[in-house]
Amino acid sequence: MTSSKKEQPTPDCPPAHRLLEGRTVVVTAAAGAGIGAAAAHRCLEEGAKAVVIGDTHERRLAEAEKALGEEFGGDRVASVVCDVTAEAQIDALFDATEAFGGADVVINNAGLGGTASVLEMTDEQWHKVLDVTLTGTFRCVRAAGKRMVEAGKKGVIVNNASVVGWRAQEGQAHYAAAKAGVMALTRCAAMDLAPHGIRVNAVSPSLAMHPFLAKVTSDELLAELKGREAFGRAAEPWEIANVMVFLASDYASYLTGEVLSASSQHA
Repeated sequence: MTSSKKEQPTPDCPPAHRLLEGRTVVVTAAAGAGIGAAAAHRCLEEGAKAVVIGDTHERRLAEAEKALGEEFGGDRVASVVCDVTAEAQIDALFDATEAFGGADVVINNAGLGGTASVLEMTDEQWHKVLDVTLTGTFRCVRAAGKRMVEAGKKGVIVNNASVVGWRAQEGQAHYAAAKAGVMALTRCAAMDLAPHGIRVNAVSPSLAMHPFLAKVTSDELLAELKGREAFGRAAEPWEIANVMVFLASDYASYLTGEVLSASSQHA
């Protein structure tokens, strides 16, 4: 039984330090108000030359592009409808970066969850989560890696994993297996791409609050999940985005094949 904790206040987002000055960044699943959207916003704050965002939801994606363009300048933002289960759409996403000199940083944020016991989980449920969360990440790593190698770029790839790749959680066998796979993919891809000067790392969040999570999760479960966190609260999406920016920046120049836990949970 998890003891309840007093919820600690959320700090203010720290000021930007131009960590991604002049770089072109790709972010998948970047519409809405989750980690991907926060990452796109933070990359622009950190001086990215351009951010190309992808998502399957056309309306929300257009709204995200408009909002980012109004804040940072329309010439620094582009969007492409992209389903990471479709290789042609992934190619179109990366094709859009050529107008900005090609991708220097890729943040693979696309993932799909769900809740089902292994006793009732269907093959369809299993394959759908694995195809988006693990195979989709693989497809994007492959596409990004090939283009960076061809262009001679010493780029960076940051994958979004999850603490459930390490820790058991009821009803999450498919999602946990997919995220554990993302961690293993990250480590192995890092070795394949290291001879080309390309770094590959992953962030492993525990609980990041955003409107979609609140919509699909009961208040009781959210309270329980927050109670497991040392600070008694969920992370804000920008707090996870900051870790992604760090991994994409030159401050992490010696890190590759690492999975960095962005969590306040007990060990």
